[in-house]
Amino acid sequence: MPLVVVTTSPRVAPGLLSHQAWQAFRSGPVLTGSPDHPQLPYLAEAGVEVAVVTPDPAGLVARAAGETVVWLAADGDEDFMRALGHAAIALDDPPLIEVVPGSYDLPGARVLDLVRVMDRLRTECPWDRKQTHESLVPYLLEEAYEVLETIEEGDHDALREELGDLLLQVVFHARVAEGFDVDDVADGIVGKLVRRHPHVFGSVKAESADEVNDNWEAIKAAERASRGDESLLDGVPMGQPALSLAAQLLRRAERSGVPDGLSAAVGQGVARELFDLVKRARSAGVDPEAELRAAARTYRDRVRAWESRRS
Repeated sequence: MPLVVVTTSPRVAPGLLSHQAWQAFRSGPVLTGSPDHPQLPYLAEAGVEVAVVTPDPAGLVARAAGETVVWLAADGDEDFMRALGHAAIALDDPPLIEVVPGSYDLPGARVLDLVRVMDRLRTECPWDRKQTHESLVPYLLEEAYEVLETIEEGDHDALREELGDLLLQVVFHARVAEGFDVDDVADGIVGKLVRRHPHVFGSVKAESADEVNDNWEAIKAAERASRGDESLLDGVPMGQPALSLAAQLLRRAERSGVPDGLSAAVGQGVARELFDLVKRARSAGVDPEAELRAAARTYRDRVRAWESRRS
């Protein structure tokens, strides 16, 4: 006789179970070790009786040798599942252990875990509870730069971790916010992406990356007009590093048809030279911020090599 283990995802609404799971629940006595399992009310409503018992891997396997037994697994039952396997191996004639997924995680489901953890931290942790948007700004900038560093270094293993740290900042700010939450944040970016990709979600044709970019800029211009923006430069974050700021201002102006002469002889002395260098970088199709960072890394490596020779 089989021992049927039904697993469910805590990230899927309780009661939304697969057809195979419902069949399993009606194939024999249903047991669980979790008295507060979220599926219990829905199974009771469907007429499925579930007995809450003390988890006993050896006893459960022995019982399954004589009849079909269904075990409703709880989140975090991994150790118990391993114990079931060891108990079955110890028998001369072990029962078949069949795992039936009752619900599956969809892509992105683990983000729900992060939202839940952040909600608990905001409620129960004194440090997390006292944070504000303003107090979190240094961490947001630090995590963004750490993501940038892993990309520049080609350290993709570290990139995964740093992206997680950056994602935490987004979820943290959404939790701190009053008037909106993380679902509103996600809804806003989903709407923007769909709106700005009519060649994917609509009937607009775009066969090249340049056409996609032209459509994007046209849609952004229409959005600025609908918001009543007074300048084509509205929305450019002035707090970003100066080289990238100058490059973004030039890029926005060029795409909007601003005469090139307006960018001539900007500033005085070193400032003018730096701005002219940004223009040269733009004309050459390179990112001045990235180029200077690359030069800085090369200099860092040379200093470290010099230090190693001295030691």
